Amino acid sequence: MPRVKRGNVNRNKHKKVYKLVRGHRGSLKKIFRAANQSMMKALRYMYRHRRERKRDFRRLWIQRINAAARMNGISYSQLINGLKKAQVEINRKILADLAVNDYPAFERLASVAKDKLTA
Repeated sequence: MPRVKRGNVNRNKHKKVYKLVRGHRGSLKKIFRAANQSMMKALRYMYRHRRERKRDFRRLWIQRINAAARMNGISYSQLINGLKKAQVEINRKILADLAVNDYPAFERLASVAKDKLTA
C-alpha cells in the first residue's frame, strides 16, 4: 500500500483550529491538542449561551416592564392580563422598549389595561 503524506492536510486542519483559539491564553492557543480541546469546549459554550441569551433578555424585558407598570400603579401580571383582555397584541420586547424610550405611550397602554381590569 502506498504511503500517504498528510503535510498539507494536517497543516490546514491545525491552522483552522489555531485561528478559532486566537484569543485563548497560554498553551491553549499554541499546542494543537490543548487548542483543539479548548476550541471544542468554547463551541459548546457558544451553543448553550445562544439559548441562554434569549432567556436573559426576556427576564430583562419583564423587569423593565414591571418597574414601569408599578410607576403607573399596576403590577406586571395585571398589566399583561389587562392588555390581553383589551386584545392589545404587543410583545414584551416592544413593551420594554416603550417603557424605556417612550414612557407616555407606555402610560397610555397601562391606562388601557387598567380600564379593562376594572370593567
